[in-house]
Amino acid sequence: MPKLQTHKPRLATVGSRLAVMQPGSWRTDKQSSTQRGYTYKWQQARAGYLVSHPFCVYCLREHGITTQDTDEQLAQLAAKGVGRLPFASVVDHIEPHRGNMTLFWDKTNWQSLYATHHSADKQREEAQQG
Repeated sequence: MPKLQTHKPRLATVGSRLAVMQPGSWRTDKQSSTQRGYTYKWQQARAGYLVSHPFCVYCLREHGITTQDTDEQLAQLAAKGVGRLPFASVVDHIEPHRGNMTLFWDKTNWQSLYATHHSADKQREEAQQG
């Protein structure tokens, strides 16, 4: 009977494309999301912001729309023949707050994003900025 051969794990040879959090980063400490500011107050503020800013700014930008007015956004989308646009589900901090609560609560630093854009495009941009 032939002897079974073991193969080296292939995953070990695949390099990671994900940025690793650096030691000392505000995210690497052992604080919970609530301790980092994502409290019930944040949940309420986030929900209100998404009601008044329902569309992902990245999706709008892809269609050449930069206005902040929802009615104007809808008119421009209709004029361009865009039938559907996903609703944003994430309120993102344009400039990462890194624990700075003044920046965290600054609504001019907020933008609505579709989850995919937040998880992929925005994270890639932040990693490139360093």
